[in-house]
Amino acid sequence: MGYGSEAMVLGIFQVSALHNLVHLLFGAVTIAQSRFSYSARRILRIGGGLAAVLWLFGLLVDPNSYSNFLPLNLVDTWAYFVLAIVMIGLSFLSGDVTPATAKADHRS
Repeated sequence: MGYGSEAMVLGIFQVSALHNLVHLLFGAVTIAQSRFSYSARRILRIGGGLAAVLWLFGLLVDPNSYSNFLPLNLVDTWAYFVLAIVMIGLSFLSGDVTPATAKADHRS
């Protein structure tokens, strides 16, 4: 379930049932919140923040200790860092989804 899981995805990412459950729940919440730009931005920032917390958790907790309950290895830790940067960065994209050609046509 958590500590001591030897399961690996692609032979590099350490996983467990708890780790998979966290990803499934977050994925379901993200899909539900993606309908509107304001809620999509909010979920990207929250998810990016959670990924940053998991990155710090991975840096601070010994991978071989009982405290590593998710469990995370070095690759997981740095993948969460990249995920945090990407998600938070995407949350600052423009919410204007009007195609540029439509704006040009409207001005004519």
